[in-house]
Amino acid sequence: MTLNRTYPDEPAGEFPRPPRTITDREDREIEIRVAEPDDRDALVEMYSAFDPSDRAQGIPPVKEYAIDNWLDTVLAEDCLNVIAWDGEDAVGHAMLVPDNEDAHELAIFVLHTYQGAGIGTGLLETLLGHAQREGIETVWLTVERWNEPAIELYKKVGFEICGTESFEIEMSIRLH
Repeated sequence: MTLNRTYPDEPAGEFPRPPRTITDREDREIEIRVAEPDDRDALVEMYSAFDPSDRAQGIPPVKEYAIDNWLDTVLAEDCLNVIAWDGEDAVGHAMLVPDNEDAHELAIFVLHTYQGAGIGTGLLETLLGHAQREGIETVWLTVERWNEPAIELYKKVGFEICGTESFEIEMSIRLH
């Protein structure tokens, strides 16, 4: 089955590559780097602390065993992952998961206490830079239509709306 997803004709500009350090709006030094196998426990801890109201479309899962199973999928070799760190604590995670259409689906999560400080923007830009380096051409995502902060973030970095089904908006970007 082929989807009718559309992508912008022109590629987005260059994005910063990991690793990188940003200073968020709270003056915290946040390191953003590619996920390593040793980072799994920190991600389980981050997702265990995740605010239930920030979960969308059933992810991240709630129970620790479900988080662990989900991480098996998103940390697989064919996925790209970057993590935002405040010292030793994982405070954000963004991933690209390949679909069956030669594109990648994006998901991004930032702990509630770190939202609104620019970490999501840094994570997203760094993940897209990592994807450009890896030769990924197209990325898409779905977002709940009432999640205006997320929609604005995606637009700011170059995503365009390509579909509006029911309660979700689909957005896409071309990297190459």
